[in-house]
Amino acid sequence: MAALDLNTVRATIEARIATELASSPAIPVVFHNMSFDSNTVTSFVQCLTSFGAGSYLTHGDASGTNSLVGIVVMNIFTPQGIGSGDNYTIGKRLRDLYNRITVSNVIFDSPIGPEVVTSSPEGQFQTQLRMTFEIFEEL
Repeated sequence: MAALDLNTVRATIEARIATELASSPAIPVVFHNMSFDSNTVTSFVQCLTSFGAGSYLTHGDASGTNSLVGIVVMNIFTPQGIGSGDNYTIGKRLRDLYNRITVSNVIFDSPIGPEVVTSSPEGQFQTQLRMTFEIFEEL
């Protein structure tokens, strides 16, 4: 039985965003369970990957295919009081990175957002970009 390695899926998603935001201009990225001091930067992206429900695509013996879905939530933070342009520019970069593509067997749906989040941290303008993904597990 070849079970799906969730850390491999997570690493595929996170490596793509880390590589994109490493230059032109560089923007810090924060992932789940990482310490980070947002007071030291003006803009940053928080990337949260969560796995959801799975389903059997075949029934019977222990062989076949399962489907596993998940969601990537990206919170984009830029300085408050200067307009939304910088924030939406980052959002466009991220949308283009995942928009309806397949990377290492991870199938991404069309992103939702960036949508303005009204409960932003003090001094930050925040939008959120969300996209679901699916991967098939061969048993």
